[in-house]
Amino acid sequence: MRTLIAVALTAASSYAIAMPHPAFQPVPRSRPAIIQVTGQAQVAEVPDRVYIDIGVTTQARDSRTATSQNAAQLSRVIAAVKRAAGGAVQLATTEYSINPNYNYPRDGGTPTIVGYSVSNVVQVTLDDLRKVGQVIDGATQAGSNNVQNIRFAVRDEQAARSEALREAALNARRDAETLAGTLGLRILRVLTVNEESPSMPVYPQMRAVKLEVARPATPVEQGTIDIDATVTLTVEVAPAKR
Repeated sequence: MRTLIAVALTAASSYAIAMPHPAFQPVPRSRPAIIQVTGQAQVAEVPDRVYIDIGVTTQARDSRTATSQNAAQLSRVIAAVKRAAGGAVQLATTEYSINPNYNYPRDGGTPTIVGYSVSNVVQVTLDDLRKVGQVIDGATQAGSNNVQNIRFAVRDEQAARSEALREAALNARRDAETLAGTLGLRILRVLTVNEESPSMPVYPQMRAVKLEVARPATPVEQGTIDIDATVTLTVEVAPAKR
């Protein structure tokens, strides 16, 4: 009899522990009151670097002659660029192509190869912007017949971008505080911060221009580079203390 009672008590005790107690039910929390604002900023920087694509295109009846002529002509162009830049210049090949030239019969017959075109483009990186015109003129006088994509840049782009982000964040915070104060609220904390700036700033540039030998030196206006930043701020608010 004693054994049966002990077993029954143990089973009842285990069952009671397994049952959830009403006091432990989670209480749903209300969503916090929020204000969401977007701050924007733009930093204008004077460029201190320029990229210029300088190329040579040659044509001949056979590819070997076109290639040889192109190499000799581009060598003269590179030497002229280095002289005009005073040595403080970086060069890198960005494009090289050999393409056949076709003659298309008027009667719609099979086209025939009448020659070859060879194109070689070198990107010039120059930090002394006072010499941009001299470099372009030196290149064209030495035989370059294709100057394209003159693009100005800022060497320390991250510093300018950080400044724009700081200004955008401060503008967003000020707007949030203004809205909260006007509505009789106070900011408790920042919930989310989203940075929505474009990945690259907008560069002023000259596109695909063919330059003849010019006197005086070719003028090139550098302008400024605008670096934009956009920050969206979500803050939790509550009634202001009285």
